[in-house]
Amino acid sequence: MNTRRTATPHKNRTDLRNLRQMMPYLWEYKGRVLIALLSLIASKMAVVGVPLVLKQIVDALDTSSGRVLALPLALLLAYGVLRLTASLFNELRDAIFARVRFRAMHRLSTRVFSHLHELSLRYHLERRTGNISRDLERGTQSISSILNYLVFNILPTGAELIMIGVILFSSYDTRFAAVTFVTVGLYILFTLLVTNWRMHFRHEMNALDSRANGQAIDSLLNYETVKYFNNEAFELQRYNATLGGWENAAVKSTTTMSALNFGQGIIIALGVTAIMIFAGQGVVAGTMTIGDLVLVNALMLQLFLPLGFLGVIYRALNYAMADMDLVLKLLDKEPEIKDSPNAVALQVTEAHVDFERVDFAYQSDRQILSDVSFTVPSGKKLAVVGPSGAGKSTLARLMFRFYDVTQGSVKIDGQDVRAVTQESLRRAIGIVPQDTVLFNDTIYYNIQYASPEASREQVMKAARLADIHDFIESLPQGYDTVVGERGLKLSGGEKQRVAIARVILKQPKILIFDEATSSLDSRSEQAILGALQQVSQKTTTLVIAHRLSTIIDADQILVMDKGRIVERGSHRELLEQDGLYAHLWTLQQEERAIENEAQSLIAGTT
Repeated sequence: MNTRRTATPHKNRTDLRNLRQMMPYLWEYKGRVLIALLSLIASKMAVVGVPLVLKQIVDALDTSSGRVLALPLALLLAYGVLRLTASLFNELRDAIFARVRFRAMHRLSTRVFSHLHELSLRYHLERRTGNISRDLERGTQSISSILNYLVFNILPTGAELIMIGVILFSSYDTRFAAVTFVTVGLYILFTLLVTNWRMHFRHEMNALDSRANGQAIDSLLNYETVKYFNNEAFELQRYNATLGGWENAAVKSTTTMSALNFGQGIIIALGVTAIMIFAGQGVVAGTMTIGDLVLVNALMLQLFLPLGFLGVIYRALNYAMADMDLVLKLLDKEPEIKDSPNAVALQVTEAHVDFERVDFAYQSDRQILSDVSFTVPSGKKLAVVGPSGAGKSTLARLMFRFYDVTQGSVKIDGQDVRAVTQESLRRAIGIVPQDTVLFNDTIYYNIQYASPEASREQVMKAARLADIHDFIESLPQGYDTVVGERGLKLSGGEKQRVAIARVILKQPKILIFDEATSSLDSRSEQAILGALQQVSQKTTTLVIAHRLSTIIDADQILVMDKGRIVERGSHRELLEQDGLYAHLWTLQQEERAIENEAQSLIAGTT
């Protein structure tokens, strides 16, 4: 595995910029942030005060000076009060800051979710769901981790270092402060250098973890395909190979962390030993008391204890910054399709659709549509037919403005779809797609999704028009039946009828049927065709069809081939032209005759 390639994305990290982008999430509760910081300072002052009082207690109990021993009750009580105060303000800081931390996670999660919906169809066709979900999970969690590390670890340690430095400089030989700051400086320098060296192992772990998660989810979503081709072993081998790489990176990450911890331990041990030697010399020379030795020792232990965790915190903070970088880079990704600054709401009066000399290509080297022009008059039905790959479904995507045309324009009632808001455009159009994907929820939810405020009666009426009400009622849970992931518990025809009911409930001004009956048998197709005709009587309708028998009543039929309109006219006119349409019609009639003959034979044997 090439670790450089997996680590590369993180070389472009801009941590200071990322931290600045976090500030708005903190500033929403600036009062709580201020109180939490004041509590932090109060807690650290109490923590540093504990060794000072301990020194006084030790000196008061020291009998070597020949003084009469008396119990320093006030000092002992002060010692207890300082420890209690440190704990109180520490917990108060945590409690007050909790709202800030979890609101920041909440806001970032909703912002990312909203941004994902704003990104264009091209991005979602190219993304891997498993990788995205794992990256987002780590990224949104990272904001909580970063805030925790900054407010609960780094800032407190910095404040404590400053206070201890002031005490040592003001009360003792400068050697104590010098050793302390040199030790801390070496510790931080060593931690930064080694941690930055070993970060690529963590980056590789993250990349392989996301890849393994993506492979697992992709495999499970395609469970039936895996079974069809007996590829369970292949999927397991692919997943196992990725986890093998992750395991190796994880082992390297752990072993190098052990080396880092040992190096940090050496630096701390040397610093504390030097301090204690100086303090012992001071006691022997009479320039320091036993209480001073206890104080210096307590201050060092108090400082190096959190400093010992600072290496772990730095590594964790670095990891969290790497995770957050993925999310912030996602937020920086600009949607391909955006409303223009002067976009207005689409005003639909006649629902008149025009394609004017439209060219379109998904990639520059793959032209999909060339010089496509047609009109769908208000209230009329226009059908588009042709071989697979002719560009038929692309017309629907351009009408919805999932993509922008390369040349030409798409207009509704004379308004270019690029000049209106996407929300108003899509509100005016309804579609029954070729591949219907349902939410893993109830049938009722999936139909009502078109109009969340619709009543149960309206939902059931739409289901009746789509010829699916009786089927739903026959199910044990009726409309409360859960359809499964992507609707896999329903057949293709059942899913398509749910989609038809959904678009009926939406009541759009313009209807698009993209192979709307392709998954239905002949009986169901005929039942639904009547409903579709009734629904589309007062709407402008674009029908993208494979079965020519479903569109013979269209006001006009376009025949497309290789991205161009090669024929147009009514069903009868196109048959008379004896071109591509007539050829397709003949083939389908022969297929239907064979199908009917087979069904007759089956019926005869039964």
